[in-house]
Amino acid sequence: MNRFECPDFLTPDLRASLAGATRLLTTCDGSRTVWHAWGQPSQPAVVLLHGGSGSWTHWVRNIAPLQTAGWRVLVPDLPGFGDSDLPPGCTDVDALPVHLHAGLQQLKALGACGDPVRVVGFSFGGMAGALWLAAHPQDAAQLVLVGAPGMGMTTSQRVPLKGWRHLPSPEAQNHVHRHNLMALMLESITSLDDLALSLHAANVQRDRMPRRRLSSTDIVARALPQLQVPVSAIFGEHDALYRERLSELQAAMPSMAQRWGQWHAIAGAGHWVQYEAAAAFDAALLACLRADLT
Repeated sequence: MNRFECPDFLTPDLRASLAGATRLLTTCDGSRTVWHAWGQPSQPAVVLLHGGSGSWTHWVRNIAPLQTAGWRVLVPDLPGFGDSDLPPGCTDVDALPVHLHAGLQQLKALGACGDPVRVVGFSFGGMAGALWLAAHPQDAAQLVLVGAPGMGMTTSQRVPLKGWRHLPSPEAQNHVHRHNLMALMLESITSLDDLALSLHAANVQRDRMPRRRLSSTDIVARALPQLQVPVSAIFGEHDALYRERLSELQAAMPSMAQRWGQWHAIAGAGHWVQYEAAAAFDAALLACLRADLT
């Protein structure tokens, strides 16, 4: 355990709401995973898994509401992202379940959380969560997928992302970051505020797993029938990964899971739904989590 520090670019209200966190380290095969924890270990635990090229900061607008609602909130930097190590040979999401399983067991041994645990995975993190619980069904009591790819559904509107690492100045890089945020992550230009840009710019700099390819396959669709836990889903209604096909996904998902929970499509939001429409997303997530408690 060591001291947690909020990034300097967070707004004062967010810094205040996230104060009091602890920073925990777990290891697997010599590689460290950094976890951030809020709330009391005696509270029911929810693990939030961030998206690709991200870190725990993908959830900055959602952590405090979950804590206020009585949850112990655990948010790792996934291996290869943020402050966590990139394990040797780790090139895509299928290498992450062993690290998440080992990390959760170590946190339980430390008394940092108890059972049962719920897992919420955003985008790449949703893929990681599905594969994790397929391989280790005893680790959690519920999975909520948020904007998860890997469903084997392509869209005719290709997401036009641009490269930025070759650009010589932060200004030029930020111009591309703005483009990429609007192409993939956000629906409304008003959502692209200074905080979103700062979070994204800081996160992509620490992405050490750049050649991921499994998101364009049906890896999650194949994993869902193996899951023994309730599965729910929350998507932005304008998710760029599912343009023209979100209603098709909504119709298909209940038949993929052995135990289907809830579907929520958040109006006006894009892929990064928990940031762009935080209040509506938080309400939907709490509805999913509470339903499984009854």
